[in-house]
Amino acid sequence: MMVQKIFKNTGKLLRIATIALSATVATSLVHAEGDWPTGPVKMIMHTKAGGSADVFIRTLAKSLEPEIGQEIIVINSPGGGGASQIGRIRPAEPDGLTLGVNTLTHFTSMLTNLKGTFSIDDFSWIASTQEDAIIFFVRENSDIHDMNTIKSKALKNKENINIDSLRPIGSMQNMGMSMLKNAADVKFKWVGFNATPDIIAALLGGHLDVGISNLGALKSFFDADRIKGLGVLGEKRLSGLPDVATLTQQGYDADNSWLPVRGIFGPANMPMETQPKSLMHFTKPCNLTAIKHTPAPLA
Repeated sequence: MMVQKIFKNTGKLLRIATIALSATVATSLVHAEGDWPTGPVKMIMHTKAGGSADVFIRTLAKSLEPEIGQEIIVINSPGGGGASQIGRIRPAEPDGLTLGVNTLTHFTSMLTNLKGTFSIDDFSWIASTQEDAIIFFVRENSDIHDMNTIKSKALKNKENINIDSLRPIGSMQNMGMSMLKNAADVKFKWVGFNATPDIIAALLGGHLDVGISNLGALKSFFDADRIKGLGVLGEKRLSGLPDVATLTQQGYDADNSWLPVRGIFGPANMPMETQPKSLMHFTKPCNLTAIKHTPAPLA
């Protein structure tokens, strides 16, 4: 029931963010180039270096710097389920020079572990920039070969299958694990990490059975044959991992419309004309309400 309430309230927050973002994009495009602020742009991350979101923003920053003619400094500030990052963004000047990457976990956190400390009105939600399906993976020499193997081992070993990822309970990765748990009718152990490299280190060291992350942070490990994919929570296979089937293709009735969404946000009351113009070349209006939310309890 608690998780159902979180989903319902999260939907309300996402609708508010969608309306605010649509107004932001529409207004920003009519301002002259000279209205944008000058100086280095600080991009504050909620994860350690090397994670999917970190790879994403560093790639985006490399593309943006020549467009805006300004340096972009990426600052990693993990911890507290996002509290460390947003605690640095909230008091910043709303001049467009202090920004951060957000995920849907930011919204669920404001309804759970960060409720009463931070709220959606504390920030300016600028744009949605990326959708990134989650991947279940294991080390290359693991005796787990697909999702059915996970189910068989979980049924045999009760709750002794460790599935781990970054972020706390309520994150997209945790929701993905919960969907698999419900679809397979088994139980897993969950432990959250602060970054994908920590997950991979624990996985390769034999301390974890299964990891969950996104292709951006995992590609080099797939290319080096250090890990293998078990399944993708998405409507289609990933072009970068064409041999890894979706959960649905493997017979599990999971809601594939759940996709981790990343966006750009800043402190509250950021004037429309000061929001970085060049971001609009790399983003699209955020239609978060189009992402379907399963009403079934996940915990």
